[in-house]
Amino acid sequence: MYKIDFNTPCHAHFIGIGGISMSGLAEILLNRKFTVTGSDRSESDLTKHLEDLGAKISYTQNADNIHGDEDFFVYTAAISEENPEFKKAIDSGKPMLKRAQLLGQIMDHFKSSCAIAGTHGKTTTTSMISQVLLDAAKDPTISVGGIFSSINSNIRVGHSDFFVTEACEYTDSFLALYPKYSIILNCDAEHLDYFKTLENMRHSYRLFAENTASDGTLYINHSIPNYQEISAGLSCNVVTFGLDQNADFHATKITYDDLGHPSFTPVAFGKELDTIYLSVPGEHNVSNSLSAIASLMDMGIPYSTIQNGLENFTGADRRFQFKGKLANGAVIIDDYAHHPTEIRASLKAAENTPHDRIIVAFQPHTYTRTKAFLSDFADALSAADIVVLADIYAAREKDIYGVSSGDIQRLLQEKGQESYYFHTFEEIKEFLKKNSRNGDMLITMGAGTITNVGSDLLEL
Repeated sequence: MYKIDFNTPCHAHFIGIGGISMSGLAEILLNRKFTVTGSDRSESDLTKHLEDLGAKISYTQNADNIHGDEDFFVYTAAISEENPEFKKAIDSGKPMLKRAQLLGQIMDHFKSSCAIAGTHGKTTTTSMISQVLLDAAKDPTISVGGIFSSINSNIRVGHSDFFVTEACEYTDSFLALYPKYSIILNCDAEHLDYFKTLENMRHSYRLFAENTASDGTLYINHSIPNYQEISAGLSCNVVTFGLDQNADFHATKITYDDLGHPSFTPVAFGKELDTIYLSVPGEHNVSNSLSAIASLMDMGIPYSTIQNGLENFTGADRRFQFKGKLANGAVIIDDYAHHPTEIRASLKAAENTPHDRIIVAFQPHTYTRTKAFLSDFADALSAADIVVLADIYAAREKDIYGVSSGDIQRLLQEKGQESYYFHTFEEIKEFLKKNSRNGDMLITMGAGTITNVGSDLLEL
């Protein structure tokens, strides 16, 4: 495989440069004095930022974007082989790197690299660890799959040996990473359009675990069923964490404040540590923070700094994020949850937060995921008082799977759940404006564009 030389900057062209991860990698190369060009379908805050740093970006994807002076190309799994720009890049004979391969090569230049994997919680946990390293003045390089408020970006280019990144399992991207510290938060069935079965997915997590440096550590959630299949026999150290009291790092004395923020006493290998106070809601974030505590302690970060950093962490963008309050007193929360397990965690966090009714406006993400977890979606959403459904966000897929949000509504109605299905955001906004009241918690939920509904309501 082609290896880039960070001591000899050259010309990199990114096909799909506007993605949250691709834009971050492009920024790292710009910081290393590489010439960066790229393309995407539309302009965004991320692409504007890259242009301010010197990148040249085209807002169409066609063969004319490639001029022949490129040294290598970077692309993502979302780019179709029929994409004319991608085809011309292939025909050029120049080296081609997948996004994850470039990320792995960048990671190799850092002695204290940490990669966070899992079906859920990657962005939050990556941000937690990053917050502590920032508070500890460790000047980390950070690559996160969302906007992290402490850096007001998805990327931070540091100048130390610390590198923290999400490790995405889709299309086995995380197998290009070889971190010193690996974290596996959970391993639920997901991306079945690629993995086909949970067994295949678990096998990939095993391969990811095997990539951990022999002098490093794998931190794995004790609650993953038969987690030993993933962790047994590795050359690295293995530490378990989680809500299970048999985990090496677990929590006791969990309590919640009036905003649903938990505090707890961590127990590390049988020894109680001083209380941790979190500023993000939900029991799932207790588990996430335990992995952060364990890894940060191994990185040599003082425990008092870990305490302060976790208390200072107020969440990543779109992770049970408070957006504002409507004139009628209803509170708007925005959440990225798009898998049944994530929905359950989000609604459990909502239950520990003051409210009268919980109203969820949910936009399913991809047809394959909706079809695979149809009954699970209905079961998870039934924890809300009222469910409002939007059309499925197609993302990279075509509408050929014979499934719609109406199928979720039908299952909800069979459970006696009050639910509504609208085809446009305008109808959803009108419904929420008319039917919400003081004390309601309105949660816009999903990985698509449903976030715009809450923002628009606050501007009315």
